[in-house]
Amino acid sequence: MPVPIELLELLVCPQCHGDLEHCIDPDEALVCHACRLVYAVEDDIPIMLIDDAKPLHT
Repeated sequence: MPVPIELLELLVCPQCHGDLEHCIDPDEALVCHACRLVYAVEDDIPIMLIDDAKPLHT
């Protein structure tokens, strides 16, 4: 089960407070294009720690 839509509407990037894009391919993640960071989603729980975010690769 993916992250509920109601939760996604409330979440913002913890670094810049910008919008997040919900991606599900190949793994579920939340992407901040402004900061170019990817926040993982593990067991349907977004991991919103800046230190655990990975850089966005294009």
